[in-house]
Amino acid sequence: MKFQNRTFLAGALAAVVAAGALSLLPVNAADDQDAAVERTRKTVRMLDDVYKTAVVLITEHYVNDDKDLPAGAAAIALFDAIKKKGWHEVKLLDVSGEPYDDDNVAKDAFEKEAVKQMKSGKAWYDKVVAGENGNRTLRVATPIPVVMEKCTMCHPNYKQAKKGEAIGMLSYQLTVE
Repeated sequence: MKFQNRTFLAGALAAVVAAGALSLLPVNAADDQDAAVERTRKTVRMLDDVYKTAVVLITEHYVNDDKDLPAGAAAIALFDAIKKKGWHEVKLLDVSGEPYDDDNVAKDAFEKEAVKQMKSGKAWYDKVVAGENGNRTLRVATPIPVVMEKCTMCHPNYKQAKKGEAIGMLSYQLTVE
């Protein structure tokens, strides 16, 4: 009788799995980790849209002459506040070779490679690296092109940039969860 119950349970479990009822369970840890990286990439895409939209809106509505707070400076202040709260790290970095400030140049190997990738026209460059406390960290770089004439008030060197050419980039670091 016990053998029949085990056979029944095994058959029932096989039927449930075949029907897809347990498809939410990860097949193995690598699949789960890949899903975690994809979720983190999706978060970066959302953050990138939010941050870049904010910079454009600030420039469009609040920057009228060179005495106004530049949108880039506002973004850097926002990025510092986000990092201090422990959410993630994002930096505004130069790609043009003529940085507005020496603080916004590529410093590590990832950022230096990302500058090359942005200069070559890439719209996205990322790498998963070992982070603090054994966590994985997703590093991502996205280009910043000149999108409006007002950008050249603070950055006259951008007048020579071709349409769509990256003059800067955002460099992200997010923990993969």
